[in-house]
Amino acid sequence: MNAPNAETDRQCNVAALRIWENEGGAPGLDFTNRQYGRRVEADRSWTVYHVFFGIPAHRDGVAMTGLSRPDATRRMLSLNQRNAERRTAWIAAPPIVLHERAAGQS
Repeated sequence: MNAPNAETDRQCNVAALRIWENEGGAPGLDFTNRQYGRRVEADRSWTVYHVFFGIPAHRDGVAMTGLSRPDATRRMLSLNQRNAERRTAWIAAPPIVLHERAAGQS
């Protein structure tokens, strides 16, 4: 008697996990490294989009729309990795000094 309920619960959980994964999954500790997600469109194609604005991502002037799921995943991960590398380089860069005062000047 509990078997149908358990199966229904399992199907609901599978559906919820698919939605969660489609929206990028768990953000982890550093959500700033994940600015792009992927989503399935009404025509069953995939789009890579900016998670804060909801608009399709662009690379080399081309919108990342109408993609297959594997292609959208690769492009999303590539964009997020590129952003993480840029952020790491920016944080590691020495501060910019506009001018230094000569010794003894006030």
